[in-house]
Amino acid sequence: MQIVEVTNQIQEQLFVEMAVEIYREDPQWIRPLDKDVLDVFDKKKNKAFRWGSVIRWLFIDDNGKVAGRVAAFTNSKYKNKGDDIAVGGIGFFECIDNRETAFLILDTAKAWLANSGMSAMDGPINFGERDRWWGMVTKGFTEPLYCMNYNPEYYVSFFEEYGFQPFFQQVCFDMLPKAPLDQKIWDRHAAVAKDKLFNSMHIRKDKLEKFASDFATIYNKAWAGHGGLKQMSADQVLILFKTMKPVMDERIIWFAYHGSDPIAMFVNLPDLNQWFRHLHGKFGLLQKIKFLFLKKFKPNKKFTGIVFGVVPEWQGKGVDAYIIAEAAKMVQSPRVPYSEYEMQWIGDFNPKMLNIAASLGEVRRSRQLTTYRYLFDRGKEFKRHPILN
Repeated sequence: MQIVEVTNQIQEQLFVEMAVEIYREDPQWIRPLDKDVLDVFDKKKNKAFRWGSVIRWLFIDDNGKVAGRVAAFTNSKYKNKGDDIAVGGIGFFECIDNRETAFLILDTAKAWLANSGMSAMDGPINFGERDRWWGMVTKGFTEPLYCMNYNPEYYVSFFEEYGFQPFFQQVCFDMLPKAPLDQKIWDRHAAVAKDKLFNSMHIRKDKLEKFASDFATIYNKAWAGHGGLKQMSADQVLILFKTMKPVMDERIIWFAYHGSDPIAMFVNLPDLNQWFRHLHGKFGLLQKIKFLFLKKFKPNKKFTGIVFGVVPEWQGKGVDAYIIAEAAKMVQSPRVPYSEYEMQWIGDFNPKMLNIAASLGEVRRSRQLTTYRYLFDRGKEFKRHPILN
């Protein structure tokens, strides 16, 4: 087996095309856009390079065929609650159904990370934000959402036999958005709505500056400081919103207020994979034209939850039910086409959010992804991600 570091465009293309061979016969797989994968490794597009480094390899068999791939990376900003060691990451793991090849891939990544001063490796994770390419599918091998990992079932045995242990589970939920909400949601909504200072509105593309500021306020109160997450400025959010604007549906992004104070948000987007599945990984000029055609003439029936949060001072007071019900009034309108909904993952270390998701009514756990951890010191006690209070 030849181990080749990815250093040029030809090797980069082999890196992305290798997945096509793995999933050629899998009807559930939706090929990611090549650019979405390659952007992770572009210093001009991925700010994680400010705090770390990454390396990629191809594993080529004696017949000259790519049998596996992986990326390994360090990031000084990557820290989880309770971590007392330096942890590196591996991601974009693909491998033929061969245990020896899989272990060679993992040995290669482990050696590089150990030489880089790491004491453990998490995987499969992203070199960057946690909202994409994070975790291994261990239950619910259905078609992936946009920028969500997907893998064959045999990858699970490779990782666990190698010695990886679940660091945390990532739970996704789905529901039928047109189905009636649980009456408890409406009862809690009614109790909150008695206070006339409560109000809600969906985002408007002509007022993105206002909503970027509101998003930043809620985000910084609810998440900043957890799991290494940093504060976001309104300007950073505005850049994000402008990037999302071409695919943003105003009707499914909601904010709640008490007076003029933003206190909760419920951010959803159409699942882009329902359009991108027709582009076969490419996004050149012709594919962009095709995408615009599909977006206009092929209604997207599926949307996905991206962010849901309530600021700490309003948690446990029914505001979660209030904003969910406000959004439901719009989503359940005959004018809104969505008939499928899936929430992005919630970590099992966050029981409050899991309980909110489970309380929505007719919901089910649609899939589970797992973030695995491997300790280089095999005698060290393994600890799972601590529960958030």
